[in-house]
Amino acid sequence: MKAGAVDFLEKPVRHSELLASVDRAQTRASSSNNSPSNEAAVARLVERTGRERQVMDQVVAGHANKEIAARLGISQRTVENHRAAVMKRTRTKSLPDLIRLVMRAG
Repeated sequence: MKAGAVDFLEKPVRHSELLASVDRAQTRASSSNNSPSNEAAVARLVERTGRERQVMDQVVAGHANKEIAARLGISQRTVENHRAAVMKRTRTKSLPDLIRLVMRAG
């Protein structure tokens, strides 16, 4: 709950209860002052190098570091370094945060 959970639902969950919880979460997310605007999201994504962009695109697509390394012809450690740089430059703390940022930027 401290990390931002909106509700705690116990199984079995009624359909109406689940939908109401999702609606509350969406309302909270859209009104949150912590989520950056589209312009801010784009600005944070523009700061990356070409290789960081390639790595980020592969990460967001769901590929593992080892697979990204093989696709780009670089070492797995280099992929990890680029991935860390992307996370730092975009100020995201997790893959879901990064994906949300990319989606917001359009």
